[in-house]
Amino acid sequence: MRPVTNPGAGEAFAPIADYGFLSDTETTALVAPSGNIEWMCLPRMDSPSVFGSLLDRDAGYFRVGPAGVEVPAARRYIPGTMVLETTWWTPGGWLVVLDGFLMGPWHHEDQRSHTHRRAPTDYDADHVLLRMVRCVNGQSQVRLDCMPIFDYGKDAARWEHTGAGYHEAVARGNGVELRLTSDLNIGFEGSLATARTLLKEGETRFVALSWSEHQPPQSYEQAHERLTWTVHHWQHWLDRGRFPDHPWRAHLQRSALTLKGLTYAPTGAVAAAATTSLPETPGGDRNWDYRYTWIRDSTMALWAFYTLGFDWEANDFFHFITDMAEAADGHLQIMYGIDGRAELEESTLDHLHGYDGARPVRIGNGAYVQEQHDVWGAIIGSIYLYVRKRDRLDDRLWTIIVKQVEAALANWRLPDRGMWEVRGEPQHFTSSKLFCWLAAHRGAQLAHVRGDGERAERWQQAADEMHADILENAVDERGVFVQHYGTKALDASVLLIPMLGFLPPDDKRVRETVFAIADELTQDDLVLRYRTTDTDDGFESEEGTFTICSFWLVSSLVLVGEVDRAKALCEKLLSYASPLQLYAEEIDAHSGRHLGNFPQAFTHLALINAAMHVIRAEQAQREVPMI
Repeated sequence: MRPVTNPGAGEAFAPIADYGFLSDTETTALVAPSGNIEWMCLPRMDSPSVFGSLLDRDAGYFRVGPAGVEVPAARRYIPGTMVLETTWWTPGGWLVVLDGFLMGPWHHEDQRSHTHRRAPTDYDADHVLLRMVRCVNGQSQVRLDCMPIFDYGKDAARWEHTGAGYHEAVARGNGVELRLTSDLNIGFEGSLATARTLLKEGETRFVALSWSEHQPPQSYEQAHERLTWTVHHWQHWLDRGRFPDHPWRAHLQRSALTLKGLTYAPTGAVAAAATTSLPETPGGDRNWDYRYTWIRDSTMALWAFYTLGFDWEANDFFHFITDMAEAADGHLQIMYGIDGRAELEESTLDHLHGYDGARPVRIGNGAYVQEQHDVWGAIIGSIYLYVRKRDRLDDRLWTIIVKQVEAALANWRLPDRGMWEVRGEPQHFTSSKLFCWLAAHRGAQLAHVRGDGERAERWQQAADEMHADILENAVDERGVFVQHYGTKALDASVLLIPMLGFLPPDDKRVRETVFAIADELTQDDLVLRYRTTDTDDGFESEEGTFTICSFWLVSSLVLVGEVDRAKALCEKLLSYASPLQLYAEEIDAHSGRHLGNFPQAFTHLALINAAMHVIRAEQAQREVPMI
């Protein structure tokens, strides 16, 4: 696919799917195929950017690679890791560049961490971005260009050397101190730190960017040793998982690594994506900040982590969610900062041109104040999964359950903004009623575990009332579930009905709904979340197909017995993965172009769910004895 261009800057933007994703579970970065780091925020993934050329070509970048060559010969992750390898052909030689955030042993032995709320582990982020270069054949001219511009492209760096030579430099801005360390000779051209050298076969160089008290490597040998530790860390982490011996295993493993990379280790929160304002419509205004954690993601995240054997990560996210619920005292928001903060005030950065001219560029997310009634079902569903793994329910969780179920019972009859966070008029969305039912139904089951018969009976009666209300008002004359009461419009969120156990998969209404969405709410087999012409979401522009919804359709097709159709759709969806097996939020069904923030946690969660549904269904078919 040809890169898109920004007429205002005259430089090409790489397609969203062509970016590599790096993480140390505190900081993330996106690397363009050119070797340019075009998105990196410090000190956290939701902090202001220091490299922001993803959203404006003049907002900072960091490139290490061959001079005069932009297009690599190949890119891959070192298998089982978050370390990116890029191979370059240049006139006269071949180069290999390795990029990764360093991981190391737990740092806080003498004093406690000021950010970690979860139990300490054996490892910790080093807060060092390492870039290593090796000439494997011939000779190649190598160039380093590092131009940080702090605070989302507002504050240009002012570099100064430290030490006696030219191998270390420091830049400060917006409360961040960047230290650039290299065996290259670093010079300055205004706010640009730059270096160049001719590498011959077998020669190497390293560049380390650090921003904390943790020391960067001082030599290539140290850099190699610490990168090897990092590679082994990721591979050992992945070894903890349970992955089926199946052709889709690589997709499951990359999804697991991506979810781990989107996890903010100090709190356990899983960010929805690493970016803000990547457009859902090319050049459009559906541009949102996704560097936060949504409560609704919790049930699916726990299911995915538990299914793949990553109980520690599931439990950390669960404890973050319950921390938020406990602090909310019954007034749970739909989303929070990854550090747990409640206020996510939305604003626009009008000085940024936007990715390929898509404006406005937003930071913060105003949806945090919306009324969305799925939140109670999401947290009760998460608690149910957690308790089912342990068969015990303590006082702290019971207090949370009582408040959240009672909130669902008090509000389920009211309209809301729905799980898609529409900015049009509130409606009685079917998915919102469904999650309120889930809160009451699972709450009743948890009350039985607790031994509270009175609440169990009362909550189940409420669940039955909600169930009847949904069946009476959310099903059209064809027997198909619709988006909200009083409409005939379809919505992919109702695919959750069989997945959450609201009705059995063999119920005629479930089957008709799954087939209606597959036949009427798709473009080239890929699922739209809804038709923008039928839904008042506050915008006039169109959007691409929602990849999570397409994976939901895979799971739903399996549940209704259409395993072959589900497998064919899953194979098609996997073919749309980026070259590094990553997904954005949406896919343009006509071009295959990825749209929206990247990489998208919810998409990878749904991928795991869908792939495991197909794999288990195939295994069950093989286990049926011959007659």
